[in-house]
Amino acid sequence: MQAEIIAIGSELTNGEKLDTNSQWLSTELAAVGIATHFHTTIADNLDEIIDQLRLSASRSDLILITGGLGPTLDDLTRQAMAGLTGADLVLDAESLAIIESMFRKRYREMPERNRIQAMFPEGAEPIKNEHGTAPGIWMTVPRDGGEGICHIAAMPGVPSEMKPMFFESILPRLVRGTRIIRFARINCFGVGESKTEELLGDITSRGRDPEVGITAHEATITLRIKARGESNDDCEQKISATYEQIRERLGDYIFGYEDEELEHVVVTLLNESKLSVAASECGTGGLLSYRLTEVAGAADCFKGGTVLASVDAFSADGALALAKSTRETQASDFGLAILLDLNQSWQDRENAPQAFVALASDDGAWVEEIGLTVNRAIAKSRISKAALDLLRRKLLKIER
Repeated sequence: MQAEIIAIGSELTNGEKLDTNSQWLSTELAAVGIATHFHTTIADNLDEIIDQLRLSASRSDLILITGGLGPTLDDLTRQAMAGLTGADLVLDAESLAIIESMFRKRYREMPERNRIQAMFPEGAEPIKNEHGTAPGIWMTVPRDGGEGICHIAAMPGVPSEMKPMFFESILPRLVRGTRIIRFARINCFGVGESKTEELLGDITSRGRDPEVGITAHEATITLRIKARGESNDDCEQKISATYEQIRERLGDYIFGYEDEELEHVVVTLLNESKLSVAASECGTGGLLSYRLTEVAGAADCFKGGTVLASVDAFSADGALALAKSTRETQASDFGLAILLDLNQSWQDRENAPQAFVALASDDGAWVEEIGLTVNRAIAKSRISKAALDLLRRKLLKIER
């Protein structure tokens, strides 16, 4: 079964909101062996939605739609599904009664406009929504030329309504694939995207099983592993073997797996060693401290953070001095310091803005100068990660 996902809403195409539904649905489909071949995001335009449905139905066995099932004039999914087959919209009395009941439970009168949510293309099946007023729609249409059929499921765009509807009412209807698909992620820091690909060599080659892709985000490199197999165990064995190959080639550039960020790893290492850290930051607005305090268990190892508007010496020596004084003032095992001057020119391509991260402990003090060739919006994130990675490497006694 080949699937595709359509996210409907002008708020998505104009950038006001991010489409997270398509990514989530693709992962859930993969878990039952159904591959997603297309993602489409489309604005609230009836003719364009109908055209897209016609194209999608001609090439896919399953279409999952999110959004456009509300009561307002710009909610056009049901009309588009009716337009695809030339069917009329008909009122479903049971769905209307459920919607009216939900309004009564909230002690509110149902606006007349909400009746549209109980209307469905003739021949389609309503899908009950246990968490909102917008029922879903299940419809089957013949392919052009009469070869096969396409199943279409429309769900609300609100994730808290869409997800349970998918699990309870859509997933049980699907013909599951004979091969399981599983995903895994490896997270790295301190190496660029092109260098990562060079080090991995044939591991990222096309057609490999498992597939390995590379994604870069604010200096974090994520390796995405996609394995297909006859069973979960089959997939896990392939992923495990690929893990080992990647570890051999990337070594200590790897810091975590799946959702692990550098701050999670650092907090775990500090607590395991019963050590503590304090931080001082200039130019990041306290982002380093924020990252640390968002991690469970940080209260046991993070002594506190200081945000500075300016420093006397924007230099490697200034960063070292700040790291040492931070450690002494907070009585911590480690003092971590960041110096980032956001007033530097980001227009001068010949001279990249500089930043410094420094670390001090009983064993010594270390400082690293970092050239920021990215824009200032990403600089704060990158430099705070660099500080965390410096601490991680010292805790693990990694020398570079």
